Amino acid sequence: MRKFIVVFACVLVLFSCDSKPSLQKYFVEKTESSKFIAVDLSPNIIKTDKVNLSETEKAALESFDKMNVIAFKSDSTDVTGYETEIKEVKAILKEETYQQLMKFGSGNDGAAIYFVGNDDEHIEEFVVLAGKKENGFAVVRVLGNDMNPNHIMNMLNLLQKSNLDLEQLKPLQQLMK
Repeated sequence: MRKFIVVFACVLVLFSCDSKPSLQKYFVEKTESSKFIAVDLSPNIIKTDKVNLSETEKAALESFDKMNVIAFKSDSTDVTGYETEIKEVKAILKEETYQQLMKFGSGNDGAAIYFVGNDDEHIEEFVVLAGKKENGFAVVRVLGNDMNPNHIMNMLNLLQKSNLDLEQLKPLQQLMK
């Protein structure tokens, strides 16, 4: 009987491993690559101690857990690198988990916003994919609890009127050079 339980547990573990690509797996794999810049940002990037927050801004800030950014900088010597990587990200975002909220631009030049959640009032994750073939692309994951599109707009307003902890953004300066 004990052998049966051990074999059953092993089979269960093997079949429960999800081999399907995911955005989280993509981030983990690419973080180690020299072609990518990865940054994890916490809510304390937004310094609100000297800012008077409205109730909606407070709710937006409380719904925000963290932000992950990964950026690929195009290189004129590796023309196919951009195409390969952007195709991989777009394939992941076509999975049924991600729902497209809006899209700007066309082809590989532009941006799109996706979300993961039960409906547009209980969003767990916003994903922004923006790119231009000549420059590269970035994927931004905004993770939180019960977010909604208004929270994202309020977060953008907060970013404009608050002080930012620029120390957390230092790795992205490499990309700009």
